[in-house]
Amino acid sequence: MQNRWQSEEPDMKSYPSGGGLVYSTDAGRMCPACRQPVGACLCRQTRAVPPSGGVVRVSCETKGRGGKSVTVIRGLPLDVPALAQLGKQLRAACGSGGTAKDGVVEVQGDHGVLVIAWLEKQGWTVKRAGGKAA
Repeated sequence: MQNRWQSEEPDMKSYPSGGGLVYSTDAGRMCPACRQPVGACLCRQTRAVPPSGGVVRVSCETKGRGGKSVTVIRGLPLDVPALAQLGKQLRAACGSGGTAKDGVVEVQGDHGVLVIAWLEKQGWTVKRAGGKAA
């Protein structure tokens, strides 16, 4: 029988070190895959974009965003810099803010019709995704 001062769990030294450096006071946030600062991350820039079958999907989401609508564009087969540039052009066309990350472009507000028209004008094959009608 153990007394109340002994723990039933092993000490932290016995756990495998699967983690790694997450933050450095010198460099800031660190990439968990390549162990480089996020700004100089090599693996994120070369990460392959999953194939979407050649169709770009545009949807409007509000879940987890405090009731605010966000137009989400998925399935763009572009690398990170090209995706950021396309996101910038879409945000300018909609006159709204947003972001481009993890292979997805988000534009603040419900701009589905405008985004679909703009992408089709650029030559993309676009489909409306989700249950909300355009």
